[in-house]
Order: sequence, then structure tokens, then C-alpha cells
Amino acid sequence: MTDTEAFLRTARQVVTDEARALDVLADSLDENFAEAVQMILQATGRIIISGIGKSGHIGHKIAATLASTGTPAYFVHPAEASHGDLGMVSKGDVVLAISNSGEAPELANLLAFTRRFGIPLIGLSSKPESTLMKQADVHLLIPSMGEACGFGMVPSTSTTLTLAMGDALAIALMKYRDFQPEDFRAFHPGGKLGARLSTVGDLMHTGAALPLVAADTAMSDALIEISQKGFGVAGVTDAQGHLIGIITDGDLRRHMDGLLGKSTQEVMTESPTTIQSGALAEEAVSIMNDRKITSLFVVDEAAPGQAKGLLHIHDCLRVGLG
Repeated sequence: MTDTEAFLRTARQVVTDEARALDVLADSLDENFAEAVQMILQATGRIIISGIGKSGHIGHKIAATLASTGTPAYFVHPAEASHGDLGMVSKGDVVLAISNSGEAPELANLLAFTRRFGIPLIGLSSKPESTLMKQADVHLLIPSMGEACGFGMVPSTSTTLTLAMGDALAIALMKYRDFQPEDFRAFHPGGKLGARLSTVGDLMHTGAALPLVAADTAMSDALIEISQKGFGVAGVTDAQGHLIGIITDGDLRRHMDGLLGKSTQEVMTESPTTIQSGALAEEAVSIMNDRKITSLFVVDEAAPGQAKGLLHIHDCLRVGLG
């Protein structure tokens, strides 16, 4: 067997073992999981996650996932908790303590603190008879299926199961609270994800930047407006300010003969494609790509037909969309 074959065989075995363990975890979930969700929902404070070693690393991720999906949470290192950070835990909070063995000595002071002050405690472990689970009010038990290394010493399968349990909690809470993409966006303003969740209203041009002309405007004046605003288009409005058409470079080419002697209404394309400001910018990009256009006028939801803004494809490309 070559090195490549050996590496792939080991990798596939690890993934297979962990996938099998996840299936067992899914089948093992019971009323304890529902009780943990209810306990978190009833909390008036925050969810405090704690764990040491690899359990701590997973705990950091669980805390971050909860916080980003509408459940206020943060991670408290158990060793730091013993040196003053217990002050971060207070009435109204719920503590989620993670330990695969359930016997991590670093958690002892935190567990004692929750018992002393009546703070609800959720234990997450693979050992139902451990100290942690005996102290906990609610038990989240992960299957004890060994580790992927084969000799039970390298946290792998257990950390995968712990991570999956944390994700299950976060998503169950998120769905119960009807947490929507626009809520998710509020916690993710940066990076590629933030760009994908940007709304048209976040990126559009408004006010004096809008290239708008009246229906009876001479094309000589409309060309000046198009040139000055720099979007390559102009919106045409009626006497009430409703957007009734758009003038693009294609319209200019089609009416080149005698163009300067015409009005904007004679040149425009009627009923232009528009979008509302609350729509995701990603949706606007999809529309522009499908229609093979570079700009979209944004209409006012409160005053139908009124031009509220303009979104150009370059605005979307600038934030990483497209």
C-alpha cells in the first residue's frame, strides 16, 4: 500500500466513524434536549459556556453561534472563573458546562457557584454518572463511542458530537424565535457574509445623486443629466413624480436620428424594472444579471411608484457581490 492510499484510508475511516457517531447522537436526542432549549428560552440573562481544553475550544464556537443567532451568550474560561471571572455569572443566566469525561477539575468552582446561587446548569458530557452530570439540572448526553484515533486519547469523535449538539441547540432556538435573515445580518455586517446580507437600501444612491428627468424634458437637457450623474441612465417621471420610464444607452442608439429634437417620453423605455429598498442586494444582482442591465431604480414601499434610489452593479461589486 502506498502512502497516498494509507492516508486516504485513514481519513475515510475517521470521517465514517464520526458520521456514524452523529447518526447515533441524532437517534439519542430526547426530552432532555427539549428541556435544555426551554431553560435557555426562559433565561432573562445570558448563556454562559465553559469548558477546558478541546471542550473549551468547542465551547467558544458554541457561544459564538448562539450569540450570532439571537441567543446572547459568551464563553467563560473555567480557570479564569476561579480568579474573578465568576463575577460575569449572575442571576438570570444559564450555564452550559462542557466536559467529555464530566470530571474536569477546572470546572469545580464554577459548578459550586451555580449550585450556591441557584443558577441553572446544563451539563454536556458522555458520562451520565460523572460529577458534572450529577450536579447538572439538565443533561445533554453525547454517545460514548471512543475517539477516531482508535485508542481513545485524541479528542475527535467526542468534539464532533459536542459541536453538533451545540449547533442543534442554536438552530432549535433560532427557529423557535423565528430568527430571519435580516436579523442574522445585524450580527454579521462584515466580510462576504455581510455583503450577501446587505440590502438594496444599504447600497443605493439617493437624493441629489438620482438621475431623474420629467417626461416633457428635452433630450438635450436629459443628456446633461445622464452625463452629470454618471450612471449612464436617467429615470423619467410624470407630473406626480412616479417613475414611468428609463433612458439607457440602448434607447439613445435606437433614437439617434433627430435625438436632440425629441422629449424624454419619446425616447424612454416604459415600465422599467425596479426593486424595493428592503430587498437583499444579492437579489438585485441576480435581476441585473438576468436582464443584462447595470442599474435598477429603487421604488418607495410607502409611496408606490416613487423613485427612492438607484442601485448600480458597481455598488454591488464594490462590496463583494456579483
